[in-house]
Amino acid sequence: MRSDIIKKGFDKAPHRSLLRATGLKDEDFDKPFIGIANSYIDIIPGHFFLHEYGEIVKEAIREAGGVPFVFNTIGVDDGIAMGHDGMLYSLPSREIIADSIETVMNAHKLDAMICIPNCDKIVPGMIMGALRVNVPTIFVSGGPMPAGHKKDGTPIDLSTAFEAVGEFNDGKMSEEELHEIECEACPSGGSCSGMFTANSMNTLCEAMGIALPGNGTVLAMTPERIEMVKKAAKRIVELAKMENNEQYNFKNILNEKAVHNAFVVDMAMGGSSNTVLHMLAISREADVNYQIENINKIAEKVAHIAKISPSLTTVHMKDIDDAGGVNAVMKEVSRRGDDLLHLDALTITGETLGERIKDAYIKDTSIIHTNEHAYSPVGGLSILFGNLAEDGAVIKAAGIVDSMRHFKGTAICFNSQPEAIAGIMGKKVKPGNVVVIRYEGPKGGPGMQEMLAPTALIQGMGLGESVALITDGRFSGATKGASIGHVSPEAAEGGLIALIEDGDEIELDVDKHILRLNVDEETIAKRKAAYKPYKNEVKSKWLKRYQLLVSNASNGAVLKTEL
Repeated sequence: MRSDIIKKGFDKAPHRSLLRATGLKDEDFDKPFIGIANSYIDIIPGHFFLHEYGEIVKEAIREAGGVPFVFNTIGVDDGIAMGHDGMLYSLPSREIIADSIETVMNAHKLDAMICIPNCDKIVPGMIMGALRVNVPTIFVSGGPMPAGHKKDGTPIDLSTAFEAVGEFNDGKMSEEELHEIECEACPSGGSCSGMFTANSMNTLCEAMGIALPGNGTVLAMTPERIEMVKKAAKRIVELAKMENNEQYNFKNILNEKAVHNAFVVDMAMGGSSNTVLHMLAISREADVNYQIENINKIAEKVAHIAKISPSLTTVHMKDIDDAGGVNAVMKEVSRRGDDLLHLDALTITGETLGERIKDAYIKDTSIIHTNEHAYSPVGGLSILFGNLAEDGAVIKAAGIVDSMRHFKGTAICFNSQPEAIAGIMGKKVKPGNVVVIRYEGPKGGPGMQEMLAPTALIQGMGLGESVALITDGRFSGATKGASIGHVSPEAAEGGLIALIEDGDEIELDVDKHILRLNVDEETIAKRKAAYKPYKNEVKSKWLKRYQLLVSNASNGAVLKTEL
């Protein structure tokens, strides 16, 4: 066992002495040591109960003949950090999480790992750390929360609450209605109930074969979720005890085929635009040379068959689970062609992906559509290119109305998210505008803030079908509308987004994958010659280090390891 390095031989008597202080006995030194990476934290709704999951996992590991060791990662709640400078720390937290997993697992030479994430950057951070450690690893998330409901029965969720702020600001909603939504939008523990970033990543864990079926859809704090947690714990001990278990090392499960399968499911379910950022980072940790333009090639072949909030406000993760779950989505996708999914990909439970989904079927075609009656014959995400996005930009095509798929508008520019929020609330943004929010990329922010507050204001103020938004920052999974993020190169590295001026015409074409500034080259050259970079003041030592090392969004915003 890998852990023999810290527990076998006469020279490890001091090590065993320390381990005995934690409660270990003679018989424990012949058992596999299992790390339990738990992201329990009180302030995040999807995480405040995860210490209970950790105890369940510990007990199940002991019963199965392993020795459990729980350790924790940090977590940032993107919703709570939204709209102020706390959001600067969200994406950088992904790197701290990955580093912490690598540190604990490799310092103590643990044999295998079970990861308990749920929300926001925590899932990809744990995946990236697990890839570095490369031992058998299973992911079991905390699970989604149910949708909330207004008194009249209307389903609501976190995106409803953000959009309600815009409606209230515009005089379209009373204070009593706003308070009702505030109190009912997030009714219990779990990741927010729509196809936001957390649930997008948790469903992609199923597609990649690193989690059990239902990981992304079975509700939090239910008997079914607890049973899944126990099953995952027993399986990780099986893998740790297995002779010649190298085939289950994490990089042998999460490989090129798994990355491809993740993007296929992402397209079919219209996942968060953040999945592009995170999957590109994950692919690099997995030593998979995945290029951002490949995403459009997948989108052309995969029908968009499941629409979930925020794209369709009446459907939430519980509805997807009741309709057959992610397995049913994958089974329906596979009907469109043998080459769409790598069905021979090995999963952490021992079967191939094809074997896992062979008996799956759609139980409710009003929730998960068939290929023949898809919402769109192409996938729910699109990568745009053009002079404004030479290295690409991302739009959640599933979340926009048809009239906005091709749009020309006049720019109104803001050099920060707070400036944009003030401008939108001050009614500076009019129908026909393209809101430009720049210097919010990985380097410029630094930290690539999510823009749910401005996009939700645009929706709440009734401008969602007449105003587009582009940014070198990114969006919450709860964002909908013609919102284009991850513009690369970003403003802070000299991208053309820095040279846009108010009144310029910007053109968007989702179907042709185009994002273009319609300004002649001579004018652009004059602007470049006179350009003086705008810089956000950065006081944090951690964010200054992050700014020095981070790559742009088209590379997953990963940190450079060589200068």
